Amino acid sequence: MPVDPSAIATWANLVTVGRVLIAPLMFWMIPEQPGGAWAAFALWFVLCSSDGIDGYLARRHGTTNLGTFLDPLADKVLVLGAMFTLVSRNVFWLLPVVIIAGREIGISLYRTFVGAKGVSMPASKIAKWKTLTQQLSVGFAIAPLTAVDSKWLWNGLLWISVVLALVSGAQYMWRAHVGKSSASLSQVS
Repeated sequence: MPVDPSAIATWANLVTVGRVLIAPLMFWMIPEQPGGAWAAFALWFVLCSSDGIDGYLARRHGTTNLGTFLDPLADKVLVLGAMFTLVSRNVFWLLPVVIIAGREIGISLYRTFVGAKGVSMPASKIAKWKTLTQQLSVGFAIAPLTAVDSKWLWNGLLWISVVLALVSGAQYMWRAHVGKSSASLSQVS
């Protein structure tokens, strides 16, 4: 039975809120010294996997307005929180994380702006790949097997996620521009 889009207490929303509430514990578990930690990696894996669980629940039972807002927010809290924690631990370099954060803030503000006008802006395929590469970059940076000896792997994924962030951000802006042009043309016609 589909849920009411205005519903607040749904299983999908519960999973999403749980991800946000558990995130600070994950950040705290990231070790002070490079080298990774299995407990932090395991919790990171669970938190990233739970994104798929809340998505499955939302598709199965129906999406809610709150869930549409909270799910991308939870992704950003997790990824950016972990990335900035890794910056503070001298694992990640600040520049790529600032670029990613700037893109995320800009697109989130734009989504909020157009959402207030009733326009939906679902995540593009490139944006989904961006999120995956971000999650993998953090995961490999905190996994003991790859944290020290495979810096090239997680650092490469971090820079790939920067490129995907910029491309998907440009894609959203292009769609917005084309949408405005189409709306202007239809008003003239």
